[in-house]
Amino acid sequence: MGSTSSDPSSAASEASLQQDTLRGLALMTGAMFLVPLMDVLAKYLTATLPPLEIALGRFVFQALFAFLTAAIGPGLAVLKTSRPWPHLLRGVFLAGALVLLFTALKVMPVADAIAIFFVEPMILTALSAIVLKEHVGARRWIAIFVGLAGSMLIIRPGFDAFGPVALLPLGTAFLFALYLLFTKRLSGEGSMLSIQFTTGAGGALVLGALAVLAVIFDVESAILVPAPLPAVGLIAVIGAISFFAHGLIVRAFALAPASVLAPFNYLEIITATLFGFLVFGDFPDALTWAGIAIIVGCGLYITHRERISLRENTRASGNRTGATADDEFIA
Repeated sequence: MGSTSSDPSSAASEASLQQDTLRGLALMTGAMFLVPLMDVLAKYLTATLPPLEIALGRFVFQALFAFLTAAIGPGLAVLKTSRPWPHLLRGVFLAGALVLLFTALKVMPVADAIAIFFVEPMILTALSAIVLKEHVGARRWIAIFVGLAGSMLIIRPGFDAFGPVALLPLGTAFLFALYLLFTKRLSGEGSMLSIQFTTGAGGALVLGALAVLAVIFDVESAILVPAPLPAVGLIAVIGAISFFAHGLIVRAFALAPASVLAPFNYLEIITATLFGFLVFGDFPDALTWAGIAIIVGCGLYITHRERISLRENTRASGNRTGATADDEFIA
C-alpha cells in the first residue's frame, strides 16, 4: 500500500529532475554561444588596443556589474567573503590567462586559440592529482598525454606562422586550470556575486599593477593608450558577456549534473569557429580539425572516467552510511 502512494511522488520527482537537467543544458548551451563573442570582440580590439588594456577593462567592468547588481538587488553585504585573499588570487590566475589568450588572439584565428585552450580539462585533471592528491588512473593519464599531443597538431603549423605566440593558449589553459583548482578549494564560500566581484577586483588589481610596470620599464606593447568611446563600449560589452555567461554557467551547474554538462563545454569550439569565420574569414584546416577531434575525444573520455569514478565513490559511501548509490547520485 505504501508503495502505490509513493509512486506518483517518485514520478513527479523524476520529471522535475529531468526538467531541471534540460534547463541546465539550455543555459549551458546559451553560455557557450556567448563566451566566443567575448573572444571575437577582444580579437577585434587588439588591432588598436594592447591586450593588457582589454583584459584590464574586462575585469573592471565585471567587478562594476557585480557591484551594481548587488547594490540594486540583495545589497552590498552579499559581496563580502570570509577569506577574500584566496578569491582575489583566483582572479589573478584568471587575469593572467586572459592576457595570454588576448595576446594570442591578436595574431591567431579564434578557433585555433580556443581549440588549444581546451587541453585545460586535462591539465586540471593532472593538477588535481598532483596538488589535491585525487586519484587519477592510468587510462586518464594516457588520455591527458594524448590530448596534449593533439594540441601539438594545432600548434605546429601555428608556430611556423605565428612563432612562440602559438604557445600562449597552452599558458592560458594552465592558468585557467589553476583558477578552477582554487574554485574547487573555495567551493561553497561566498555568493555568486561575491565571487564575480572578488575575481574582477583581483584581476583588475594585478593588471593595473602590470600596466604601471609597463610604463616604468617602457614595455611599449603593454602601455595603455587612450581608448575611443566605441572601444570602451565594446570592452564594457566584453565585461557584461563575462558576467552574464558566468551566471548562466553557475545556474546550469545548479540544475544539472556536472557530468552531463561537461561535454557541452566543447560547443565553444564550434561557435568560436563559426564566429571566427563570419567576422574574420578564418576557418581551421584539416590538421587543426584532427587536433580538435583528438582534444575533444580525450576530454570526453576523461569526463566519462570521472563519472565512473564518482559513481564508484558514491556507491562505496552509500554502503558505509546505509544510503543507496542512487540516492547519493540524485542528491
